[in-house]
Amino acid sequence: MITTSSVASTGDAAAESAGSGGESSSTSTAASSSGESSSGGTTQIFDLGTMPDVGGPPVGCKGKIDLLFVISRLSNMRSRQEQLIDAFPEFIDTINAKFADFDYHIMVVDGDSTWGSSLCDDACPTLACKIGEPCCDKNLFEPEGEPCCASAPDYPCEHLDEKTACDDAFGAGTVFPAGTFSSNKLCPIDVQRRYMVKGEPDLKGTFACVGQVGVSGAGRLGQALTAAMQKGINDPGGCNPGFLRKDALLMVTLISNTYDMGGGGLSSKGTPEEWAQAVLDAKQGVAESIVLLNIGDNDPECHKQDALCRLVKMFPYHHRGYHEANDYGPAFDEAASLVETACAGFVAPG
Repeated sequence: MITTSSVASTGDAAAESAGSGGESSSTSTAASSSGESSSGGTTQIFDLGTMPDVGGPPVGCKGKIDLLFVISRLSNMRSRQEQLIDAFPEFIDTINAKFADFDYHIMVVDGDSTWGSSLCDDACPTLACKIGEPCCDKNLFEPEGEPCCASAPDYPCEHLDEKTACDDAFGAGTVFPAGTFSSNKLCPIDVQRRYMVKGEPDLKGTFACVGQVGVSGAGRLGQALTAAMQKGINDPGGCNPGFLRKDALLMVTLISNTYDMGGGGLSSKGTPEEWAQAVLDAKQGVAESIVLLNIGDNDPECHKQDALCRLVKMFPYHHRGYHEANDYGPAFDEAASLVETACAGFVAPG
């Protein structure tokens, strides 16, 4: 069943210019502490637009899956990122087992538009704390002569000149995490792109590098997701050229330990309806070609401040896991089942 509530179209507008708006509700199956899933059927969702008349029988996604991970860089995210990295290999093995010829694109984006830590940037190249310098003034607990970034002693000062405009862009694939508890290095993605593709020599090791985005930033996941869906960023000349494929299923994993309320300020610009429309627009209006996994709060009714919860419930294939769970493996198992179901009925646009 689909409600008659409409979603305002964002078109190809940049995520930075998304407006603010109110809250809408949706009905779905009740969530338990271990998570909540939906795979179509009787789930109520918002009317996300008219599905195109593609004609012909479903042919399946043939193993083509674009996997997007949107990760918060807020404080206390260290253990969540570690659990995500721990769960990733089993998830990939499960997907590989379900699809004989798994053809993947895998990209990580974080919830901040800026790279690294401005505090550490100011202290480079020596990171030696001296009275009168910004790092000492802002971190008075660090005595003169100690590292300015004691929490990031391996901060990549020597590579600052390698940073690009895409490293400071919302929605661009993360390849060079920097800051507290991050990888603090340029990750070895094969070929010069900001996402991994089939044949990546060390897929699991590379994901562990890009997925450790650290805690020196924000958690504007709705805004980052919207930016990653824009045509310009995926077209030639953009930061992520070729990441989104018309003939591939899209699976998005959102992971945060706090609410993204929407409306701007410390939260993402825009509303969950606008974020949902951006995802739908990127997939030619077919909601059934999208699987969303949200690892966040476990309120079955969605807390009034939890815009990401409302976002995922707008799509027929979604699962919600709890960010405080000791193991994210079960959530990814549920998501893998949804991917299999969605792929079985996938019809690539003409």
